[in-house]
Formats: sequence, C-alpha cells, structure tokens
Amino acid sequence: MTHSTQPANAPTANAPTTDLPPVDALIVVDVQTAFVTGDGAVPGADRLVDRTTDLIARARRAGALVVHLQNDGPPGAEDEPHTPGWELHHHVEPGPRELVIRKPEDDGFRRTPLGGVLTGAGVRAVAVCGVMSEMCVQATARTALARGHRVVVPYDAHATQDIPAVPGIAGAVPAATVSRVAAYALGSDAEVTAPAAAVTFTAPVRA
Repeated sequence: MTHSTQPANAPTANAPTTDLPPVDALIVVDVQTAFVTGDGAVPGADRLVDRTTDLIARARRAGALVVHLQNDGPPGAEDEPHTPGWELHHHVEPGPRELVIRKPEDDGFRRTPLGGVLTGAGVRAVAVCGVMSEMCVQATARTALARGHRVVVPYDAHATQDIPAVPGIAGAVPAATVSRVAAYALGSDAEVTAPAAAVTFTAPVRA
C-alpha cells in the first residue's frame, strides 16, 4: 500500500477552480443550428447558448482571439455544408481577432489552419466550449494540450446528446454524464471544473 506525499490541503487533479488565470483565445466548437435548435438540439441547449454567448462577448471585449469551428458533415447529415443546420448559431464579427474555420473531422486542428492561427497570434492558453463533448470538443482540447497550450474546458459550456441503451450491452447514459466523463478523460493537465463565468480573457501577445 502506498501513501500520498501531498499535504492534506493540496489541490487534487481537476479540483473545482474559481480563480483562473486569463486565457487569450476562445475556441467555439460546432455551435451550429442543427445542434442547438429544433428536434436535434442537445439537452440543455438554451443554457449552453447562454454560456457560449457570454464567453464570446467577454472574449471580444478583452481582445482575445475568437475562433468559431464549423463542422462539415457528410452528404445527408444534419450539418451538411450549406444546409440550414450547418449554419453557425452565433453571429460572427470577422476581423483579425475573430474568424471561422471549417473542419472535416472531429479534431479542429486536423486538416485545418487552426494550429498556425493560434501560433501566429501568440496564443498560449485557450478555453474550449461547444458540442459534442466526447467528440469534437474533447478531440480539439486534447490536441491543444499536446501542442503545449494551457486548456480550460468550462464544465457548463459544452454539451452532447444522451447515449441510447444497447439491449444486452449497456443502459442509456445521460448527456450530462457523457459530458463530464469526456472532460475528465482529458487528464489532469486540462482545467475542467470551472464554470464559464470564472473564465477571464486577455489579448494574446506575440513573443
């Protein structure tokens, strides 16, 4: 049996955080019409949109980089390009500090210019929000970590769908549980227990 050498009051991995250093970029993952409105909306879509709207507004005011990722689904999918469901839900204010990057895969870095955009802007820390928690949000956050960025995934600013039961294999899994497990699966290097309201922003500074 082993014993921890940490002091009794040492913070544990992924412990709730209320005093976060600011981040200099916000990555808004796939907040598209199909996923936050109508019959296909994720559970709690209204709350998710409230949180992402607030994060975007505060990031803009601080001069942080705002990147909207937009998923290009396959033909017939609810997010097939140039269909109503594919459109971004949030208004975009194009400029040097705000842009849209279309992506063909879950990971927002794969086969896109996202990595170069962040590096070129001098971004060191990112907040990642949006949908779906266990797919595009997690994949994008994981690569951001691998590229050396500090990563915050506010627990109330990402969402997904319920996982349906599979008879003889497993019962249904509520969306909230899926989201929490997806975030914790990023490991202790990601900050996943802070609410969106605790995230603060600053402008990136090129080295």
